[in-house]
Amino acid sequence: MTLIVSVSGLTVVQPFLVRTIVDQAIPQSNVELLLWLIGAMILIVVLTQAIGVIQTYMSARVGQRIMHGLRVDVFTNLQRQSLGFFTKTKGGEIQSRLTNDIAGMKSIVTSTATSIASNMTTTIATIAAMIALSPTLSLLSLLVLPPSIYLTRRVALTRKAITAKQQETMSAMQSMVTENLSVSGIRLAKTLGLEDHNRRAFSGVSEELIDLELNSQLAGRWRMATMQIIFAIIPALIYLVAGLPGTAISIGTLVAFTALQTQIFRPLTGLLDIGAQWISAMALFSRVFEYLDLEPELREPEGSGREPADTSIELNHVSYTYPGSDKPALNDITIHVPSGTSLALVGHTGSGKSTMAALLTRLIDPDTGAVRIGGVDLRDMTSAERASRIGVVSQETYLLHDTIRANLLLGGEASEEELWRALAVARIDHLVRSLPDGLDTVVGARGFRFSGGEQQRLAIARTVLRDPEILILDEATSALDNETEHLVQEGLANLSRGRTTIMIAHRLSTVRHADQIVVLDGGEIMEQGNHDELMEIDGHYAMLERLMEAA
Repeated sequence: MTLIVSVSGLTVVQPFLVRTIVDQAIPQSNVELLLWLIGAMILIVVLTQAIGVIQTYMSARVGQRIMHGLRVDVFTNLQRQSLGFFTKTKGGEIQSRLTNDIAGMKSIVTSTATSIASNMTTTIATIAAMIALSPTLSLLSLLVLPPSIYLTRRVALTRKAITAKQQETMSAMQSMVTENLSVSGIRLAKTLGLEDHNRRAFSGVSEELIDLELNSQLAGRWRMATMQIIFAIIPALIYLVAGLPGTAISIGTLVAFTALQTQIFRPLTGLLDIGAQWISAMALFSRVFEYLDLEPELREPEGSGREPADTSIELNHVSYTYPGSDKPALNDITIHVPSGTSLALVGHTGSGKSTMAALLTRLIDPDTGAVRIGGVDLRDMTSAERASRIGVVSQETYLLHDTIRANLLLGGEASEEELWRALAVARIDHLVRSLPDGLDTVVGARGFRFSGGEQQRLAIARTVLRDPEILILDEATSALDNETEHLVQEGLANLSRGRTTIMIAHRLSTVRHADQIVVLDGGEIMEQGNHDELMEIDGHYAMLERLMEAA
């Protein structure tokens, strides 16, 4: 603020120096006075430019820190949202708000405060100087304000509506890029022959953006044209008034006033433009703050949370129904898994197995009942506490577009020896050793450089490195052939020893040695016991076993 006020004060001094030069120094041939005045003019220019550089650095730095904080806050709050939010929202929409919308706010956030302060102080100082020179001419110059404010507000409201539509269209384009230019999207397009269809759809969205941008530019162009006409008329009127008989205005005063009058239009236009930009930017602010104000469905406990006494798992009368469905995915489920034992969940597709896994990792909360670890409700544990105790290997593996080493180290710090030991447990160490770059081999987008089975084994190795107390294996070997599955099962058996383990599987061969097996059907427990007990009952489990053997 000090720098801004200083620049504004120095700026309005210039016309007074010009008036003295024109009215006194030149007519009187006062060389000494002329040199002092010219020196002062040059010094003012140097000072204002130097201060301007410092001011730009400070305002840009503060503005960028604000933008950084906003981006991080939105990103952090989105990470707090439940899985349901991301299943309902397109990935391109999220990316667009985090990048395009916040980037569109940059000029407002980084320059608004300094621009308002600078233009306001310059305007006030200039008006004061103009009144000091000639109150009559000042009144004539300020006639431009009412029509300027009216026109600016009209343009701003029009641009706000256009900006909102632009951001929605850019979100749609971002979603198209994310979905169609990913590895999965390209594979789908090539196998179904969708290249031309996708091109036409993308072209249509791009054409819509052209029309919106043209409308946005033209919405302000006629306002600028009108303002320029008014600004051109005012100086002409000033010359007319100054030349009328009986008007006692010196040449120096007229030159100085004209300079001030020209000078005031810049900060006035700046203030009006800021007002227009601010109204237009409300469309961006509303989209960004909609995400920033989202409340997570799954709330974290206050404080550090409670620590479980052991690794036993208990589901006590748990029921859950997915939003929009009238049929429970799980209905009144009660299970107890003692510490260090294993539980296998089996059943047909849609029986509720994956819902159970989601509950155990608190991706969702039960509608009724409670899920506990060591006697502590998962809702009373922090996400960090749960993540440190529970390791998950699912049928849907996800690898970052990075090296094997980087993907493994997502599980935590580890030495070279520990990395190779984890790969050996997952039975993929020989393959990695055979690669030219070894652990530094880039896996590609979503790991598509490797087969599905190889991706799954890398995911298993990543979980091995975390050394969790509780293991949840959700179809962990579903993408493996029979021979590799047998090898990995040996490794997982070694890893599971002494740990509480939940296994979800279609293949009953992988769960026969579990301490207890729960058979689910339609979200309810049909049978419960170990392999021998369930075979003796000759019910659902025995039927599934016979179907597997026949297959």
